[in-house]
Amino acid sequence: MSHTVSSVGSLHAVARCLGISQSSRSATLVPSFLGCRSFALSLVKQSSSQAESHRGGRRAAVLSASRPEPESARSIATAEMGQTKCETPYGAWKSPLTADFVSGSSKRLGGAAVDSDGRLLWLEGRPSEAGRAVLVREGAHPGSPAEDITPANFNVRTLVHEYGGGAFTVKGDNIVFSNYADQRLYKQSINGDRTPVPLTPVYENKAVRYADAEFDGRFNRVIAVREDNRQEGIESFNEIVAVSLSGDANLEPKVLVKGRDFYMFPRLSPDGQMLAWMEWCHPNMPWDRTSIWVGKVSDDGGITNPVCIAGGDESIVEAPTEPKWSPNGDLIFASDRGSGYWNLYSWGVGKKVQALCPLEAEFARPPWVFGISSFAFFGESGTQIVCTYRQRGVSRLATLDLSSGSLSPVKTRFTDIYNLFTKGNEVFFSAGSSTDTLSLVKVSLAQGNEGAVKESVLWSSIGIDLEKYKPYFSTPRVVEFSTNVEGETAFANFYPPVNGDFVGPAGERPPLLVRSHGGPTAEASTTLDPAIQYWTSRGWAFADVNYGGSSGYGRAYRERLYGQWGIVDVNDCCSCAEYLVNVGEVDSKRLCIDGRSAGGYTTMAALVFKDTFTAGASLYGISDLKSCLSDTHKFESRYMINLLGSEDVIEKNMYDRSPINFLEKLSCPIILFQGLEDKVVPPNQARMIYDAVKTKGIPVALVEYEGEQHGFRKAENIRNTLEQEMTFFARLIGGFEVADDIVPVKVDNLDD
Repeated sequence: MSHTVSSVGSLHAVARCLGISQSSRSATLVPSFLGCRSFALSLVKQSSSQAESHRGGRRAAVLSASRPEPESARSIATAEMGQTKCETPYGAWKSPLTADFVSGSSKRLGGAAVDSDGRLLWLEGRPSEAGRAVLVREGAHPGSPAEDITPANFNVRTLVHEYGGGAFTVKGDNIVFSNYADQRLYKQSINGDRTPVPLTPVYENKAVRYADAEFDGRFNRVIAVREDNRQEGIESFNEIVAVSLSGDANLEPKVLVKGRDFYMFPRLSPDGQMLAWMEWCHPNMPWDRTSIWVGKVSDDGGITNPVCIAGGDESIVEAPTEPKWSPNGDLIFASDRGSGYWNLYSWGVGKKVQALCPLEAEFARPPWVFGISSFAFFGESGTQIVCTYRQRGVSRLATLDLSSGSLSPVKTRFTDIYNLFTKGNEVFFSAGSSTDTLSLVKVSLAQGNEGAVKESVLWSSIGIDLEKYKPYFSTPRVVEFSTNVEGETAFANFYPPVNGDFVGPAGERPPLLVRSHGGPTAEASTTLDPAIQYWTSRGWAFADVNYGGSSGYGRAYRERLYGQWGIVDVNDCCSCAEYLVNVGEVDSKRLCIDGRSAGGYTTMAALVFKDTFTAGASLYGISDLKSCLSDTHKFESRYMINLLGSEDVIEKNMYDRSPINFLEKLSCPIILFQGLEDKVVPPNQARMIYDAVKTKGIPVALVEYEGEQHGFRKAENIRNTLEQEMTFFARLIGGFEVADDIVPVKVDNLDD
């Protein structure tokens, strides 16, 4: 098989391909002469062995036969749109978007606020500091550097519901925050002495936790949700409590509301006379059935005369959420009653619930974490709302006039918008788009709903100029495909492979990685994700699937998964891959799947119960539904009751849909990644599947991380996971070698 340089390009084009041209592109973005040539030679010489074995239509990785050199192993200079690129096998492209680049751009945003000086504060999670979350304050003047507010030995993070959120609140010059190490609440001044002062008692093993705090100036306290794990052998207690800002930290907080399984969103009216909150009970999740209550704050600070204003009528199926008081004292919230879409409602004059702007769109998100905010008030009249809503998975920004009900769009380039708050006529929100990583954005709103007059990015998870990397970014397009249920469709964000220096050989199709998101009541985001671009810039196609059960498409779409978890999600991921094969986008013989948490379960179920994929990766995924149901935390301890069916079938379904029970059907490789301090999906889940697959003789690898919980926060672990997953697939699905210099993890039944 020939491995010569094509005559299509000039000698100058060949030189450019080999990295010896006088290119203005930086050296880090263009392969060097030796790098490109040795890389091409390594492709010529590769002789990894793989054969395909079929058992009942299933592809198995059998690594004893020699694989012939594919036609795609040529390195060719070719002209495309006036730019010369190396024609190189898909998956083998060199990319400047390294795993270090990705891990360094994985900062998290845990909320934001404005202090008494009008300066912005935000909560920044830092992989470079083992995932520590730090409150940061913008500089005093434009262009001046931001400063850390949180002392070095503190970490602003709460573990309520394990997923946390709502870890801090700001009012004037004061911050109240939860500290990760002991889960106590602390008070801290922004100006002057910033030494944190504890407000709550200390308990061993982080037994008592707080989230979603709200300042109550009338009684010099904060009102918060408390999760109490002090009584061993029983589920934790969730309550709404009051914590004094000036008393003895050893005193127990005052319990204001109790008796239900869960609480969220304790919110005081502007005059401090009323408290609203959301509550719900097992087996519901906070997007199934919830209720919103309002109680009077008595003279002694207690809550009296509680009234349910939404969710109390059993004949109305709804999950009201995000109660928030307007400046005029009306309560605004979102509910999916009737239409099945979370729309905005008010409770005020006449104590009646009224729809504000009916629309087939989602004006709220499933409250997996505390502290989310999908709308806020602006202007002096108290009748103006700025809000975000989603249609078919895409966010939009708008203003809503409460007096007229008119919804006016606000122009913005961002397509993924959440966590809004306002300061005067300025709205701040977390956002992203296909060209923007996770960002903190400010938009100035003109009076009279004229739209955005100015939009600026105040913070970015990556913190560097991305302009020079744009040739390596793949822009997703939404694909809608038929499922195996007649008349139904599902959606995915599809990313074709893109690299400014390489192109795939003519006639070759790229390998595909299908991602099954977590939750499963979550959704695939349109935000620029360097981790996805890590794959596409190396020549992979990538499909981020919004299978039936995903949020962002209304209750009916979300409830497709009820009773059908492990079936609908698996079928939709397979249907997506098959659709992309049929339209000629990807290689039918190199289809991979991965997922995190619930997505890891979908991955393993797809590999065990279907024949679509060639290999897979599970990141802290579930393998045994029954043991996970008994071992997991309170928040999700009844989640599977809705997902797997009624009491008369749930035991059978748990067994029938657990991959661990049917590993005789598995015949393709899998790699597993697991944090050893995970309380959501216990580490024994990964260990069980690893031991069983290893015994079966199929290639398998297990990577465990000390100190990691549910989701990896340390830069070195984020980096290693990306590299090892890609290298694992490259070794086992065939046709290329990765361009990066990576020492692969040991694969059992391959490297023995």
